[in-house]
Amino acid sequence: MKQNKYDDAGFFANYSQMPRSTGGLEAAGEWEVFRTLLPDLAGQRVLDLGCGFGWHCRYAREQGAASVVGIDLSANMLERARAMTDDPKIEYLQLAIEDAAFGAEQFDTVISSLAIHYIEDFGSLCRQVRHCLKPGGAFVFSVEHPIFTALAAQDWHYSPDGEKQHWPVDNYHLEGLRLADFLEHKVAKYHRTTATYLGTLLHSGFGLKQMSELQPTPEMLEKNPAWQEETRRPMFLLLSAVKQEQPDLIS
Repeated sequence: MKQNKYDDAGFFANYSQMPRSTGGLEAAGEWEVFRTLLPDLAGQRVLDLGCGFGWHCRYAREQGAASVVGIDLSANMLERARAMTDDPKIEYLQLAIEDAAFGAEQFDTVISSLAIHYIEDFGSLCRQVRHCLKPGGAFVFSVEHPIFTALAAQDWHYSPDGEKQHWPVDNYHLEGLRLADFLEHKVAKYHRTTATYLGTLLHSGFGLKQMSELQPTPEMLEKNPAWQEETRRPMFLLLSAVKQEQPDLIS
């Protein structure tokens, strides 16, 4: 299913108040690690899947990217992105990630930030990305960690006095749709195991370069003590892969 939750007025209003929505990349806790996974973007043709407000698109151009295409299904997201962008080398398209059908070897780098867990068929997406990447091109993305997505509630187990006791995990190997509670709304997300993310990439003709489960650093904890709870369980999974010169292994 293709979900356009961000064009729901109430949901978008709540999302617009999040720190990452008002403060940009520096307010996104995973950004410090995410950018270390990116290749040198100078002269690159970049595609951003689920570009949102366009923060990553503008960063790519700041790093010297030759051109950037950002796609998003949400008209609200793209309206905000265009209002914040003054750069003819950045093009925004209203398009579902599942419908992205770009030309062969059209891009040097494909990125995606916290959008792919909304996509049901990760294998199909990997094949699409591989098709539009040049040989050796990079595919760098972040998703909610499978430990985080296994249960739809996506919340701690609390003691009677409200103390966060532990993060419950159940049905981990039962992949598929989860109707998660997010920003006071039910949102459709798709749970996959870590093995599925890695295996699908490899069998789709990618080579894995780097992987991070985002363990908070002392600097992150000093900057934002709330990150302390992220030492108890991973919230994000970040992967960097490259297109290998071999046929697709998934038909």
